[in-house]
This record gives sequence, C-alpha cells and structure tokens, in this order.
Amino acid sequence: MSRSVSSSIDTFSRFSGLAIGQLYLLCAVATLYEVIARYFFHAPTQWAFEVVMVLCATAWMLSVGYVTQRNRHIGITVFYLMASDRTRWRLDLFALVVGVIALFLLAGDAMTRALESIDLVERAGSAFNSPEPMMLKSALMVGALFYLVQLLVNLYRHVETAIPRMLIVVIGVLLVGRLALLAIGHYSGDFGVIGWSNNLVETLAEDLNPTQIISLRDYDIGSVSVGIVIALILLMMTGMPLGVVTLIVSIICALLFFGPRGLYLVSTNAYGLLENYPLVAVPLFVLMASLLEKAGIAEDLFDAMAVFSGNLRGGVAVQTVVVAVIMAAMSGIMGGEIVMLGLVALPQMLRLGYDRKLSIGVICAAGSLATLIPPSVVMIVYALSAQVAIGDLFMAGVLPGLLLASFYIVFVLIRCAINPSLAPTAEEVAARGAGSTSLSSDRRFAVILSIMLIIFVMGSIYAGIASVTEAAGVGVFGAIIVGAVRGRLTWSMMQVAITQTMSTVGTIIWLILGAVSFVGIYNLVGGGDFMRSLFSGLDLSPMGVILVMMGILVILGTFMEWIAILFITVPIFAPVVVQMAPELGLDPDSAKLWFGVLFVMNIQIYFLSPPFGPACFWLKSVAPDYITLQEIFMAVLPFIALQIVGLGLVMAFPEIALWLPNALAS
Repeated sequence: MSRSVSSSIDTFSRFSGLAIGQLYLLCAVATLYEVIARYFFHAPTQWAFEVVMVLCATAWMLSVGYVTQRNRHIGITVFYLMASDRTRWRLDLFALVVGVIALFLLAGDAMTRALESIDLVERAGSAFNSPEPMMLKSALMVGALFYLVQLLVNLYRHVETAIPRMLIVVIGVLLVGRLALLAIGHYSGDFGVIGWSNNLVETLAEDLNPTQIISLRDYDIGSVSVGIVIALILLMMTGMPLGVVTLIVSIICALLFFGPRGLYLVSTNAYGLLENYPLVAVPLFVLMASLLEKAGIAEDLFDAMAVFSGNLRGGVAVQTVVVAVIMAAMSGIMGGEIVMLGLVALPQMLRLGYDRKLSIGVICAAGSLATLIPPSVVMIVYALSAQVAIGDLFMAGVLPGLLLASFYIVFVLIRCAINPSLAPTAEEVAARGAGSTSLSSDRRFAVILSIMLIIFVMGSIYAGIASVTEAAGVGVFGAIIVGAVRGRLTWSMMQVAITQTMSTVGTIIWLILGAVSFVGIYNLVGGGDFMRSLFSGLDLSPMGVILVMMGILVILGTFMEWIAILFITVPIFAPVVVQMAPELGLDPDSAKLWFGVLFVMNIQIYFLSPPFGPACFWLKSVAPDYITLQEIFMAVLPFIALQIVGLGLVMAFPEIALWLPNALAS
C-alpha cells in the first residue's frame, strides 16, 4: 500500500463523510413532507418512511470512513492515558488488528446477505413496496467495507518500518481480494480459479471450526457470562473503540456457540438496527441542536434571562440553570450543552465576581440535565433497548428533570443567602462597573422563536399528534428559521452543523450496532434468562433488587461509557423490573418507564462523578487554564448529593415520573 494509495483512501473517506451528511437534511425534508401531507391534506405517504430509513442507514454506514480516519470512535481511555508512549503504541496496534479481524468477518457475511437480497430484489412488502431491505443490507455491506479499508490504512500508517508495512499490504490485499472473489463467485458460480479459491476458504473454515477447539455449549451459562464480562472489561481497558469491543465479543460468542455459520446472527442483528425507524430521531435531534448552537441561541438565551434575574443575589447562577433547562429541551446532548455553558456562562459569572466553585458546579450540574429532559439521546437509546414508547419516556423525564433543576436553584439561593460573598447582586456589579448586556430586536425574536420551537416540538410528541421522528424532522426546519431570524443562517454554517451531526451520529451508531449484536447473541444463548433468574434468586425485596441494580450501574459508571452500560444492563434489568411490577404496585409498562427514569438519573450522576465524570472533562476542555480538574471535581460534589436525593425521591415516589405520562394518556 503506497503512500499515495493511503492518502487517496483518506481523501475519499473525508469527502464521502462530508458529502453523506447532506442526507440528514434530505431526511428532514422527507419527514416534513410526510407531516404536511398527513396533517394538512390527510394524505399519509408510506414512501416517506422507507425513503428516510434508507437515507439514514446510508448516512450511518458511509460516515464510518470519516469517523475512523479522524479517530472519532468512543473508547475508554482512562487507563490508556496512564500508559507509557510505547505501551500506547502497542495498545493501538492491538486495537487496529482486532478491528480489522472483526470488520472482515462482518463484511464477509454482510456481503453474502446483501448479494442474496440483490438477487431477489428484496422488497418491504408495504403499500409502497420499495426495495428497502435490499438497500439496507447493501448499506451495511458497504459500510463494513469502508470501515475495514480505513482501518487497514490506519494500521499501515501506525507502523513505521518497511517489513511490517509490507506485511500489512499483503494482508490487506488478501482480505480485500477474498471479499472480491466472494462477490465475483456469487455471480460467476463455482468455476475455475474463483470457484476453487472460494471452495478452499469454505473448507478451511469448516476444518478450523472454533467449536471443535472450544464449544461454549459445553459450559454452563453462568461461567460463560463471567468470561464474557471479563473479556469486555479487559478489551475496554485497552482504549479500543467500544463498537469494536462489543462487535468482536459478539463475533467470538457466535463462532464458539454456533461455528462459522453463527456470523449470520451478527449481521442479522446489525441489519435489524438499520430497520429501527425511531432511531432516525437521533440524527434529526442532533442536527436541530447543532443548527441552534451555530445560530448563537445559547448566548441569546443567557442574555435574555439576565432581564429576569434582576437584583437577585445569585441571579446569574439561577438564570444559568434556567437556560440549561431550555437548551436541554432543544438538544438532548449533554456534552455540547456543557461546552456551550462553559464558553458562555462561566466567563460571565467569573467576570461578575461569582465564587469559582459555585459557578463550576452549577454549569456541570445544569448541563447534565440534557440527559433527563427530553429530547434526551440517552432516553431514545434506552427506549429502543427496553422496548418502551419514546414519547412516554420523554414525558416521564420532565418532572424529575424539573425537580433537579429546582434543587439546584434552591441550593444556589440558600448558599448565597448564607454567604453573600459567593455572588454579587446587580447593584453591586453596576457599582464595580462590570457592565450589562442588552438584546437587539432580532435576538429577542430569535429567543421567542426558540422557545416556541421547543413547545411545538415537544408538545406535539406529548399530545400524541406527531411521532418522535416527525417532531424531530419539523424541529430541524424550525431551527433553520430561527437561524435565519438570528441572521446567522449561511451555507457554511449549515455545513458545519451537518458535519457535526454526521460525526456525532456516525460515532454513536457503530457503538450501538456492536452492542445490539452482542446483546442479541447473549440473549439467544440464554444469558438474559440466566441474569433474570440470578436477580430473582436474591433474597431481597423488589426495592432491594432495584437498589442492587442501581449499585451495579454506579460501579460500571466508574470505567464504562453510558451507552455500553445501557446495552449491557438494560436488556437484563428491564425484564426483571417488569416481573416485579405487581409487587412494586405498578403495571408492567409503568414499571419500565419508572426504571427508565431511574436509569437515566443514575447515568446523570455518573456524568458528574469523579474520577471519570465526563461532564467535568468537557468543562475543563473550555475552562481557563487556572481552573484545575481537581477543583472541578470538588465543585460538583454538592450537586451529586442533590442528584442522589432526587434519585431517592423518584425511587420512593414513582408518581413523580409517572404522573405526567398517565395524565396525558387519560
């Protein structure tokens, strides 16, 4: 692989990623068309749903080259960063090799399924009857190939000496050549050299059947589960992308349980993810948030709230919480919100003379509300995993989110009343000549439109008027209008927002894909039933079991990303909670909603908790240099205590979470 070839592949990955992001805008257009046709002309269109699914799946899969080339995949790097440079190099090499193996196996089986689907021109069987299944399977095949090729380029670049590079080139040619022969042989038949080579590979695969060496069916599921957990933890500690970790573990499990034919289960589970229409809401909500962020709405909201804080001591901290709640209802992405507050609110509070720890704690805690206040991406992924209605879960998160926001506000006001030196009043600021902020008419109008957009988008979901995906699609165009009113809507701004969306969603989707494959296979071999029986066998009350689950989530939160925690625990925990529903005094659907809120609140605690709280690291990335990470950790401790109190209240009084969805349902 020459330097020109690797550079060409890098260029293609970068170009395809930037180009493919435009498909999300087309998804929003098709969704908006469907909403208008359905609600204004009473003429629903089936084609819009299938077109949107194909566009989104294509964008998810083809963005992987860009994400991999830029090393944007999510990994647990805490232990990785502690290692020496030489050890990191070895860990990166190991991660790349494992990734190449996983993607080659996935690409090979995905290609087989895709080519069979193309032969049949497999159709959806709906009123529109588009070839959606064929196109989704083709997208999975192409995405896996993109990922594999870019990983090979990254591996080639990672080594620096001639002989290892030559070895990588040879291996790369063999792997890609094998896939090419598989495709050619599918159409030409088993004739000549191609047929001979394909038959040879199949014979070798059968002879090297992993189940002949070690078959997991010979072991009890408890021992297998322990082994799987150990494997997951060890691989995660290397800093390897979490999507590769869960994908390789699912592939190994499939091979050791079912032999080479078990790869079919991996590609089938991955394909099932692409068919999940509610998941389309994720890129649309992310695009809406990105557009509002680039339009400067965070600054406008913050300045607008200054009018209401008046001469209240601690008023700027209070308005920061209020702005955070509004921004959470616009974005659903915690990291982006904390970064925005860190860039906008932190300098403002420091300039006005606010206590540093109070300012830091308020920003981290208020920013983390984006995980609980809809449209939370965490909630969307939980709902898909636990098979809960996304709209109902959104409604269940509203009151707990507002409860925590109220706790933060009351805490700030009490602390400032006890110790006035923590926060000056507006009069004291004016006396120092710190100045004030005013809003122009267009900025005021943009703020009003933003709040109306939130009410319209979330209100349509709560009222059952529109689905989550439809509301998200309309929200994208609402954000475009807000940007135009704000005077920030330009082609370059749109492209930055689209690229940010493509990168964010491309990072998440492959992690979800690996996790879905792993969970599907683990449940198929009886893992889910085993874990449920394990919890059921505990000599504890139902609330005691819930407390054990919360403790497990806290422990996992010390070294895992939230999405890995979700896909490992929720498929096991949620059915146990449903079984205990009568003893908890709840119906099964309410029990899943209630536990979903508890799960998200626990994840919110994890986002703040040292030593690995992501919120603290996000704020540190934009905070002044003199603010240390240790100071941020100390500043968030009182707010973690408030979060634990809120979690305890929702556990003790489930109606806090369930009242709003029940009231709207009735």
